[in-house]
Amino acid sequence: MSALAGHERPLVKAAGPAPAGTAEPPVEPVDLTRSSPFDVIRAYVALTKPRIIELLLITAVPTMFLAAGGLPRLLDVLVVIVAGALSAGSANALNCYLDRDIDQVMLRTSRRPLPQHVVEPGQALRFGLAIGVVSVLLMAALANLLAAALTAGAIFYYVVVYTMLLKRRTVHNTVLGGVCGSMPVLIAWAVVTGSLDWPAWVLFGVVFFWQPTHFWALAVKFKDDYAAANIPMLPVVASLRRVAVESLVYAGLTVACSLLLFPLAATPVYAAVALLAGALLLAEAGRLLGRVRRGEAPKPMRLFHWTNTYLTLVFMAVAVDTLLR
Repeated sequence: MSALAGHERPLVKAAGPAPAGTAEPPVEPVDLTRSSPFDVIRAYVALTKPRIIELLLITAVPTMFLAAGGLPRLLDVLVVIVAGALSAGSANALNCYLDRDIDQVMLRTSRRPLPQHVVEPGQALRFGLAIGVVSVLLMAALANLLAAALTAGAIFYYVVVYTMLLKRRTVHNTVLGGVCGSMPVLIAWAVVTGSLDWPAWVLFGVVFFWQPTHFWALAVKFKDDYAAANIPMLPVVASLRRVAVESLVYAGLTVACSLLLFPLAATPVYAAVALLAGALLLAEAGRLLGRVRRGEAPKPMRLFHWTNTYLTLVFMAVAVDTLLR
């Protein structure tokens, strides 16, 4: 806790309202002295970045079907959903606490609760730590120690390794930071089996390789935001052509990794979905590169939205494929 508390930074004035259509919904300012309990709850929920949590659960729950070889136990599913949401929410809330200075500079994030002074920094810090501890204890009590350790490790990696050490210091922040975003797959597998097997690592790899293509598309859209905040995201420090090339490379690695599941633990049903969805992902990443080469507007949000669809299709196919055997 002392390490987190020691990262106090001077706050700066917000640059303006967040644009529409961003990855996270805008948070309306709330005067807590005249607000309802619902307004307060809404502000704390916003700290957890619920849209990101939703995406994590899309990968975790289907993984449980494969780990169980069919329908997983209801208790296991509830533990993954509840404890998983709390752990992701903890990491996101602590991220908001540590990044509150740059969140005020970036238009995309300037409407979050801390830049808007809806929630005070100390409250956000205590909230993030509290729900993180609860998530780990739930995993230990209702699942197993391996799942609890992975949960604690995921929070630590996102908050300390990514937010505090990587994000502001290296262009490789997105790639190296992908470890924590891939952890829900391993946690879900561990909840069901108490161990980690090769299919779990393959699915981990799918999410890991998927993240650069996904996030760089968003970073291209908000390149000026990251530049203003001095965050060395790839689109800030490299040419758009390099970003498009590397996005295509990571899309290819994502598809290749997804196909490794077929010989290990899947049927042709999964393989067909993975191939089709993968072909469309590669086509969209290739389209971005083509626009850049022709000097046209890149339209990166097309790729961003398709990456979400791709991940949903592939992991839904994991669950359906398991049930059809």
